Amino acid sequence: MNGQQGYANASPDTVVLGMRKRASRSLSERSTTAFLAVVGVIAALRLLALAFNRTDLYMDEAQYWAWSLEPALGYFSKPPLIAWIIHGATTVCGETEACVRLPAIALHLLTALLVYAIGWRLYDKTVAFWAGLGYALLPAVSLSSGIISTDVPLLAAWALALFAFAGMLNGPSLANALLLALALGLGLNAKYAMAYFAASAALYLVIAPESRGLLRSPHLWMALAGGLALIAPNVLWNATNGFVTFAHTADNANWRGIPFHPGKAAEFLLAQFGVFGPVLFGAFLVIVWRAVRKPSVAGPSDKLLLAFSVPILAAVTLQALISRAHANWAAPAYIAAIALVTAVMIRDREWTWMRASFAINGAVALFLALATWQAGHLALPIVGDPFARTLGNRELATAVEAELARAANEGKPIGSVLTDDREYAAALAYYGRGITVPILSWRDGASPRSHFEIKSPFTAAAPAPVLLVTPRLASPVTRRFASATPVTMREIPAGRHTTRTVHFSTLDGYQHR
Repeated sequence: MNGQQGYANASPDTVVLGMRKRASRSLSERSTTAFLAVVGVIAALRLLALAFNRTDLYMDEAQYWAWSLEPALGYFSKPPLIAWIIHGATTVCGETEACVRLPAIALHLLTALLVYAIGWRLYDKTVAFWAGLGYALLPAVSLSSGIISTDVPLLAAWALALFAFAGMLNGPSLANALLLALALGLGLNAKYAMAYFAASAALYLVIAPESRGLLRSPHLWMALAGGLALIAPNVLWNATNGFVTFAHTADNANWRGIPFHPGKAAEFLLAQFGVFGPVLFGAFLVIVWRAVRKPSVAGPSDKLLLAFSVPILAAVTLQALISRAHANWAAPAYIAAIALVTAVMIRDREWTWMRASFAINGAVALFLALATWQAGHLALPIVGDPFARTLGNRELATAVEAELARAANEGKPIGSVLTDDREYAAALAYYGRGITVPILSWRDGASPRSHFEIKSPFTAAAPAPVLLVTPRLASPVTRRFASATPVTMREIPAGRHTTRTVHFSTLDGYQHR
């Protein structure tokens, strides 16, 4: 029976209702298709930018790549998911910088789709479209799309968890419980900051009494148990490795109590205008202020998104006040924040501000793509080359290879390379893959300070003589050897406008304390 025959004997009201449903479904399908097309174009342009990206792998990226060579249940400073992702990407794609970073673009695309789904679930297709697109063009996402970091899978897992949790509020189901369990487990295996999700959910249930019935649902506790079960292997790994990841995370927090650092807290908050975009973060602060002054203004969906954004920003700002905080530490807050700000702007018909936000964030995205293409050739006023810190690692490895070749030509072959700097260790791990002698890291003290001090520490059994590679003019390492002969000092180019000073010494006769 076709559609017209189906309506032949129906009442006029039924016909109208059916036609409206079909029109709504058709409009929804067109909205989804349009969204997929737009974010697909953005992803394609980012793939193109990645192909022309001239930056070297930064220290963390190179370290994660080194982890990926030996898939495990845990690593020195982070849970294992980032290493597993890179291992999968490089197995399929290869070992180039672009292949190492490729998952960032795919995961951000997935996160944009999940933000779209959150917007649709909590509001409507219009909010869904602009929120998903807004996420894809956030300055932090544009920058992060050219970097492989633990925030990338964390944000995808957070968005999936928020989508599933919102679904459970409408009516607990096994499907949403399983999705939430998976998201919590993946998020915790990406970065322990996923624990903020449980705190935000608890706060929401405090401020939204109408939703507390969820606490009586076995589905919520099933999801929580599932998430904990997925992180359990990493906890066991930590237990057998001196809880090294937990200890490093605590060291990063660096809580030393008073005096407080209001300047660092202000610096963190100012940085959020760059992370989220100046218009969007300004709008977010206004929305929060309104909600504080008149809590009744916030509807159920607004209240949910406030609970999953404001506490995170507040907690990290407090962390900055007590010690320090990097600009990206509050990144999960912006999954909820972009949906909230978009919904309120559309509701208040603030189309001028919304257009301004897309114009600014789009311009930033374009600038970052061009800047990575021209990395090493830029000289901006005041800041110089914004990517100078990501350059010079390839040249460092080349300089080490040259010193090894020189020593061999002089009939004094080097037995091993030693560095006392973790950035150098990471750079040489990736860019020094052609070096045939062991590349070792100096470990001074009972506790390791990097992955390389665990996996490739210097010991008395290291082949001698040793080539020390260090950024320090007078490294304390030299005092532990009977013979320490300075070889040379080199200025390694880090682009056209910046250099890095590297000192080389030949060491022999290691002395035990």
